[in-house]
Amino acid sequence: MSLESSGVLKDHKHAGVSVSTKDVDTGAQLVAGLTSILDPDEAMRIRRKIDRHIMPLMCALYWVQFMDKTTLGSAAILGIQEATHLTTNEYNWLGTVFYLSYLVFEYPQNLALQRFPVGKWMSINIFVWGIALACHAACKNFAGLLVVRLLLGVCEGSITAGFLIVSSMFYTRTEQTLRVGYWFLMNGTAQIISGFISFGALHINTKGFQPWQWLMIITGLITFILAISFWFLFPDSPTNAWFLTLDERAKAVQRIKENQTGVENKHFKMEQMIEALTDPKTWLFALFSALDNVPNSLTNQQTLILASFGFSALQTTLLSCVPGVIEILAIFTGVRLAARRPNSRAYVGAIYFVPAWLGILLVNLLPWSNRTGLLIGQYLTGVSVPGFVLSLSWLNSVTAGHTKKVVTNAIMLSAYCIGNSAGPFMWKTQYKPRNHVPWAVIGACYVVCPVLLLVIRAVLVRENKIRDAEPVDDEEEYVIERITEDGKRVEIKVDKEFLDLTDRQNRDFRYVL
Repeated sequence: MSLESSGVLKDHKHAGVSVSTKDVDTGAQLVAGLTSILDPDEAMRIRRKIDRHIMPLMCALYWVQFMDKTTLGSAAILGIQEATHLTTNEYNWLGTVFYLSYLVFEYPQNLALQRFPVGKWMSINIFVWGIALACHAACKNFAGLLVVRLLLGVCEGSITAGFLIVSSMFYTRTEQTLRVGYWFLMNGTAQIISGFISFGALHINTKGFQPWQWLMIITGLITFILAISFWFLFPDSPTNAWFLTLDERAKAVQRIKENQTGVENKHFKMEQMIEALTDPKTWLFALFSALDNVPNSLTNQQTLILASFGFSALQTTLLSCVPGVIEILAIFTGVRLAARRPNSRAYVGAIYFVPAWLGILLVNLLPWSNRTGLLIGQYLTGVSVPGFVLSLSWLNSVTAGHTKKVVTNAIMLSAYCIGNSAGPFMWKTQYKPRNHVPWAVIGACYVVCPVLLLVIRAVLVRENKIRDAEPVDDEEEYVIERITEDGKRVEIKVDKEFLDLTDRQNRDFRYVL
């Protein structure tokens, strides 16, 4: 059967409301008219098949993208500052400019992710970013490094946003909490592997080509290979995933019906953008994102701080692997705990800020001679990361309407960039070696962030109570027109969940907590 758009909107409550296929979710075309209940075992089989085909690629890419953007920190201990004659201020600018370009291009990237096939668009960005990364090795001064760092920021804007969209397409809201955590914890894996690659590069002795340049070439080559793999293997949507049969595609869409967010809609809807901009929770999540990522400047400062404790270049390179292990354990335990205990995202995220605060106190109050204590304190500051990971999946789960989701993701990740852009300027030469001022700023952020999570929860609880008190209207039905092979027009019922309604428009939508 072929599908034809219906441009007429009819309001006959019992006859059904006819809606245009361009207004409904793409998944509606697959599941329209389905009345059978999906068998739980079959749903589990399809989920496992999806996991096998997309999670390894998502994890590999998130590992590579974090490793690539933190090569600047690794290269600092391998001699890039001396080779390119960078001042402390210029080095900090290279960390900031990455996020400034990320910020400027985040909204265009999100629009492109809605307009073009998600997998293919990300593949193109990975390819360009791999070339830009390898080009670091050819840079001789600040200006050259500035250009390639700009390009890295432009390209990375598509990755987290794309992954959030893909996660909501393929997984239920509870599953998203775990899956977002699984691909995000690859940041920790990247720190470990990057540390060993740096350790290997440190032992490469070639005339005219320094270890930091080898680091850029090696990581650029890995990224290039991954870009090709993504182009051929990563799906754009469950509606056209190459590894699913037509029947499995319909069941994959039916499986996420409980999300009430659908799969995707390629048409930009201005009213959904306005709703995203006027929704208080959009800005609460954005404020959390900005403040929680000011401390992320530690990523590029980590090796320099460890070296200031008196460790050698070799010791610093190996010790920089430990934060990766801590991040993996923190995210894994955090998302598992949030998934196991219903409606606990805010509480779990807030709890993980406590060890980070202890770490800040140790770094600032212990005597400078106590290297072991300072090292432990430094490591503890990385335990807070589950808060941001849970906020990403949480925002994805409480936002419906594809255009609204795209806009809120752009705002959330733009705020992420603002925090990351501001952070590096805290680390000034006059604050060394104790860096009390930067640590005080980080401490303040870690006080406000858990409070914001709890405020967001309170806002969503209140909205759920308002909706629970409203009368239920189950009479309205929605249909789209199909033309059968013999030319007859038939009306097929479409579930409300696949109408591309926003979370405000759909009064049956309930916010997860």
